Amino acid sequence: MNKTSLSILIIEDNAQLAANIYDYLEACGHSLDAAPDGVSGLNLAATQDYDAIVLDWNLPRMDGLTVLRRLRVDEKKKVPVIMLTARDQLADKLDGFESGVDDYLVKPVALPELEVRLRSLVARLRQSVAPDHALTVADLSFNLKTLEVTRGSRQAQLSKTSRALLELLMRESPKVVTRERLQQVAWGDETPEIDLLRSHMYVLRRAIDQGSEPKLLHTISGVGYRLCDLDADQ
Repeated sequence: MNKTSLSILIIEDNAQLAANIYDYLEACGHSLDAAPDGVSGLNLAATQDYDAIVLDWNLPRMDGLTVLRRLRVDEKKKVPVIMLTARDQLADKLDGFESGVDDYLVKPVALPELEVRLRSLVARLRQSVAPDHALTVADLSFNLKTLEVTRGSRQAQLSKTSRALLELLMRESPKVVTRERLQQVAWGDETPEIDLLRSHMYVLRRAIDQGSEPKLLHTISGVGYRLCDLDADQ
């Protein structure tokens, strides 16, 4: 089977690990660049167009989270990023996802798994925005020009707030979106005292999931929500 070659940037200060990743991915047919610290890595990521980035957390000159935040906020780059780190605590992972990481691998890294995840992330990004400016997740589609939301052949009627929440969830799919980010999108800095988010998510779930399979909107207890086909994501 012919597989598409990807352009990948490796930002990793461990020379041996960087070389191993570089050699393995190159043997898989990909084109590679590498940077040994956060500053040079950010410069490459900001000035070149890569299909994906492999980013270490603990880097000299600029740590991985700072690189990621600047890449997302300052440079407006949506390139898929896999974070590599020895940190395996849930709080660390949430920090990474909150900063805009797309996937998270704990060292030591299995190189075949890394390559598969890179391909998967790139494929999702390429499929997420259709030519008519529609976001798609499974058979759920949101046309950003007409504001029409459809699930299969069924059209869903959503309020302005529900559309804002859905757009964020679809753009971030299959990542978990925290309650805080969803509340910020819906109400800015004027978060209601009562839990209106729960009510809006209930209405959104009924609009897109009722009568349809698979269920796409999932509650992540104590964290937030996730929009994806869990069976396809496994």
